Amino acid sequence: MKKLLTVLVIVLSLNLSAQNYIEHKIKEGETIESIAKKYLVTPFDIYALNPDAKTKFQANTVLIIPNSKIKNEPLNEETKELIGYKTHKVKRKETLYGLSKKYGVSEEEIKKANRFLYSENLKKGDKIRIPKFKTFVSKVSLKNTVKKYTVLPKEGKWRIAYKFGITVEELEALNPEMKPILQPGDELNVPNIEDKDEKPIDAAYDYYEVLPKEGFYRLKIKTGLTQEQLEALNPELKENGLKAGMVLKVPASSDTVSSLLDVETTKLESKINNFKVKKIALMLPYRLHRIDVDSVEEAKEEIKTNKLLSLVLDFHVGVKMALDSAKQLGISTNLKVFDTEYQPSTISQILADNDFSDYDAVIGPIQEKNFDRVASSLRGDRVPVIAALNKPKEVYANVFQSIPEDKLLQKAMIDFIKTDSLKSRVVVIADQSHRTVSEMLKKEFPSASQIYSQKDKKTGKDAHFIYPVQLENVFIPGKTIVFLETDNDAFASSAISLLNSKVTNTTEIILVTLDKNRAFDGKDVDNNNLSNLKFHYPSVRKDYDESMSNSFIKAYKEEFGVYPSKYAARGFDVTLDILLRLASEDNLYEASNEVFETKYIENKFRYTKSLYGGYINEAVYIVKYDNLRIVEANKI
Repeated sequence: MKKLLTVLVIVLSLNLSAQNYIEHKIKEGETIESIAKKYLVTPFDIYALNPDAKTKFQANTVLIIPNSKIKNEPLNEETKELIGYKTHKVKRKETLYGLSKKYGVSEEEIKKANRFLYSENLKKGDKIRIPKFKTFVSKVSLKNTVKKYTVLPKEGKWRIAYKFGITVEELEALNPEMKPILQPGDELNVPNIEDKDEKPIDAAYDYYEVLPKEGFYRLKIKTGLTQEQLEALNPELKENGLKAGMVLKVPASSDTVSSLLDVETTKLESKINNFKVKKIALMLPYRLHRIDVDSVEEAKEEIKTNKLLSLVLDFHVGVKMALDSAKQLGISTNLKVFDTEYQPSTISQILADNDFSDYDAVIGPIQEKNFDRVASSLRGDRVPVIAALNKPKEVYANVFQSIPEDKLLQKAMIDFIKTDSLKSRVVVIADQSHRTVSEMLKKEFPSASQIYSQKDKKTGKDAHFIYPVQLENVFIPGKTIVFLETDNDAFASSAISLLNSKVTNTTEIILVTLDKNRAFDGKDVDNNNLSNLKFHYPSVRKDYDESMSNSFIKAYKEEFGVYPSKYAARGFDVTLDILLRLASEDNLYEASNEVFETKYIENKFRYTKSLYGGYINEAVYIVKYDNLRIVEANKI
């Protein structure tokens, strides 16, 4: 037996030598990820050769590391040499962080040149030395090297990570200066594997990074794909299992939004366990430089007439009241408010003068360009940036989009109608510009009848009306659901009036729409008709019930003499949700990995990580007109 073991050891050693493998003894503090990064392989490569490492990973254990993919070619390495100093007189509000960015040196390098900064803070008037360096580039041969890769059109981080068999995090580690959004022609460092070892990229597929604690059940909710389907597309799943950081291939057509209605509602107040002080930044365009704060009357007039300022102040009040509510639960917050002035230059100055790396979250800004600038700048430090009142242009990995996408609202409405146990008749009424929407609804409800607005006989343009005869013999005793799709005031009001005239004791008509726009609020639309038709529509928010006892509404009314606006309620809801999530986990990302729903005054939140970046709120209300009140609808 002993002899047999000796032979096996010799054979194994010869085999390892022939195939160019490396033996690595695990040290204290090392992880599979850190070892994989050291040898420029993936954790999955290590697990494939060391299956026991999944359950028995401990110091002094020897791992077999594959090395056959790596070529040994020299890399360019930069070194810096100190060549002198520049004197800088510190101005008001200047910080070490801002100076380091301004002069292209690190904060530590400035401190080394000015030893007193290790024990004292930077003050206005201080004269400090800023080190100047000369950079040298030399060729360095490494045991394991990388190669340069030029980004192709339509390639993102996920596709490139998949192609080279690494995680997105590993790709980012190889490229510290990588842009959040890659452009064709960008050069990246990638593992120097043979061309034949690169995984092919198919334009018919998308690529998704597996999150921590994410299992096949959660992926099924996000992608609509079963474990068997994912394994068929990604054979390595069968060998190595599902691991955080893996980049999976999924069909581009896969529906990333599953059921929007049947999700558990969670009260985070019962899950509070992190009582560290939360550090929050609020960035809003107060534009206080435009207001004469010494004139009370002028300030009051500005608040009355300036809609943006009124919105911002209402939201701010909601934020402050959320902080008070959180404090009563034992959650303390350090809030810092920044006036963005609605100017990109002001945002640049705020980012240069402040270090946000240790903030738990940043709320705002409102303007799209300013928001994208902040989110992109703070992405490297993984600081969550909350889009509270806007939909960002780019949902970076650190973005939390709190306003659901329009397609989610549409899907929620369609799914809601499909829950109708009576399988009522469906009619779609649309103007000419909404033919595509009508055809989409016809696919969802194949037996639906379609009615379109009439065209002007001379011009051929949409005349935005239907003849009463078009509704003859359409409605029979029982329930009929009517989709009305238009953004034209005249067409909406006339169609609603005609539909209301068809309601009888035996004929029930339920009016619904995928897009409740201004046309349904037109001056000629009678709210009595909308109530009679039990008008249903999807919404980001619902009106709070004034008859229900609520501490926020009560406190707001006592303070200001009126009920809170939707912006005050949103400021309260968004902020309280952030604070409760932060108090239930170590950070906002971990608090949003599991799919659960939270509800507050008017808004609810269910964050799901998108296939391509950050987190998007998928919580949608279906509301209806009920006796001239707008209430949440539970069933059709």
